[in-house]
Amino acid sequence: MASIVLAGGGTAGHIEPALAVAREWAIASPGDRITFIGTAAGLENFLVPAAGFALSHIPKLSITRRPSLSWLKAIFQLINAVHSSRSIVKGADLLIGFGGYVSGPAYIAARISRVPMVIHEANAKPGWANRLGSILSPYLCVAQGVHSGAFQSALITGLPLRQDVALAFEDSQGDFSTARVEAKRRLGFNNSAPLIFIMGGSQGSTWINRAIGQALPDILALGVSILHSVGRSNSLPAATENYHPVAYLDQMADAYLASDLIITRSGAVTCSEFRALGRYALFIPLPVGNGEQFYNARTLADEGRAQIVDQIDFDATYLLEHIEALLKRSAGAPTNGSDIDLHAAEKIVSLGRFAMSKR
Repeated sequence: MASIVLAGGGTAGHIEPALAVAREWAIASPGDRITFIGTAAGLENFLVPAAGFALSHIPKLSITRRPSLSWLKAIFQLINAVHSSRSIVKGADLLIGFGGYVSGPAYIAARISRVPMVIHEANAKPGWANRLGSILSPYLCVAQGVHSGAFQSALITGLPLRQDVALAFEDSQGDFSTARVEAKRRLGFNNSAPLIFIMGGSQGSTWINRAIGQALPDILALGVSILHSVGRSNSLPAATENYHPVAYLDQMADAYLASDLIITRSGAVTCSEFRALGRYALFIPLPVGNGEQFYNARTLADEGRAQIVDQIDFDATYLLEHIEALLKRSAGAPTNGSDIDLHAAEKIVSLGRFAMSKR
């Protein structure tokens, strides 16, 4: 029986791909022990136990992107996090990391403990934790091609899909046109009207919500329907016959399938799920971090399946000037989704087994 540790906490963008790999590993080797590393504050505390996997905590590591005196405090946080990670990783047969603040200490702990590790980078522009990991392990894989640094020669696996999205693709690939009609019906919308799905992540986006709220009457006047995931942290607007606001949407696979146009951020997981099931998107990259959200969306834009707009340029006026052209492009977009990420979890598991065999 092998012991596998997965590091990827904090946000759904790190946790969901890790869960997909954990499920794939458990199917292939049901006797192996699988443990997640996380902190007491991340979404992993809800998602990992709900999926049936064990979760161990390490102290949270907070590092500002710009140099400051807080970096002195972060040094001690890092030491504590590495120490806690080592107690979890020591004796394991493999660590699989997906980036984020949880992964950095885990990578150092695995190297000290001589535990082989596989590192998966979801974004087109790697973050600091995975750049650190790429120095410590030769077993690297990426969701899409990276054009500089150690990850440019990494194995391209795609991004592991969430279970409901993968199942929806498999169920739809025989007849995507019918699947889209049925998904719209399940969500309670009339198939005769174009459906626009708007979301800003699990917590929502104040910027996107404000623009939608200001433009809403004029957009609805075009005869469209709108499904709006405003985020759990935002107040819920009043619903109308063709405008359905929700705090959080559980039927994400149906939303991707049913929507003629999706207006959203361009996190790696969102882009991957859209690629599998969606038709056309307007991406508004979050203007923080190292610019990875722009690069995540660029491939889809190059393929003619999306348009990118900077947040500073996205407002009610932009929407009203472009919405009809966006819907027209959507009508000409491919009906079928893409299977490019369908087997990503299997590929990462295979790389993990190879790393274990070279120990």
